[in-house]
Amino acid sequence: MDMLKQFPITQYINEEGELNTNEMKGEVSLDLIKMFYQKMLRARMMDKKCVNLQRQGRIGTYVQYEGQEAAQVGSALAIEEGDWMFPSYRDHAATMTFGHSLRNLLLYWVGRIEGGIPPEGKNIFPPAVPIASQLLHATGVAWAEKKKNTDRVSLVYFGDGATSEGDFHEGLNFASVFRSPVVFFNQNNGYAISVPTEKQMNSKTIAQKGLGYDIPSIRIDGNDILAVFMETQKAVERARNGEGPTLIEAVTWRYGAHTTADDPSKYRDQSESDRRRTTTDPLLRLEKYLKQQNNWDEEWLAETEQEITDEINTALAEMEDVPEAEIEQLFSHVFEKPTWTIEQQREHHMSIKRGQV
Repeated sequence: MDMLKQFPITQYINEEGELNTNEMKGEVSLDLIKMFYQKMLRARMMDKKCVNLQRQGRIGTYVQYEGQEAAQVGSALAIEEGDWMFPSYRDHAATMTFGHSLRNLLLYWVGRIEGGIPPEGKNIFPPAVPIASQLLHATGVAWAEKKKNTDRVSLVYFGDGATSEGDFHEGLNFASVFRSPVVFFNQNNGYAISVPTEKQMNSKTIAQKGLGYDIPSIRIDGNDILAVFMETQKAVERARNGEGPTLIEAVTWRYGAHTTADDPSKYRDQSESDRRRTTTDPLLRLEKYLKQQNNWDEEWLAETEQEITDEINTALAEMEDVPEAEIEQLFSHVFEKPTWTIEQQREHHMSIKRGQV
């Protein structure tokens, strides 16, 4: 069976900015498109600022996401207050769209524990660095919400590399068996760090991996924010209505390195990123759409950029006003009651600090 035919890529707005589905004609408002653009622009400007801050030595190693804004922003807009979000270490565009503070996002990259704490009332888990572990958290929380008879939904993010981890399969299996209200949102950017998808798995798609667990699955154009928003919204409503989980594969591309400590030129042709900036870029696509509708407004863009710049600079000033993290915090919050091994490590560190070692 040809899985590429069974799981075609769903697209609403094509690379030329044209709405290519009758389903949405008459329903795509100017306000909706401008809101999409503003939130993606905000995410991109934040990402670029963080890369610059890392190069200046003002934050630590940073994990960028430029190019994946449509996948993250569009999906985050599909859930509502009270739902749960489980990000990986690369999903700040999603968390800031769902209401995480920019100050705390910046604090995360300077080692402050506040960086993993969302605003009051926002159900956002801290970024998961171990690959795929967040899928189990999302599935368990969704199941707990179902047991409590709520209509709350979990949305969990992960990359293509995570689908080779056992946690991915355990999460999908559990969610399938117990019909947990969880949306598994995969961002397939073609590389699990330095390993291209075709070397990481023999499957032609990630969406087809849902077949083994009888989970509805779909592939979408991850650079088309309207497709991302609409299809994720459908999956969220399925979960909310008690119809169980969905697996979404958003096919996208990250322009930059895996992290600021990585050199992608060692394992991929970086000219591909240059080409995609002028063809498949998610912001450029909406710009083309607005221009075709005679609704592109340079003055609005300039005002929007200034507002975002001011917001980011305020958050940066607040972050830099917070004292540097104490290394002793490494030993806190590991267990409810510290084990003897943690206490031994803490005492060894304190001895070094006192000059006794």
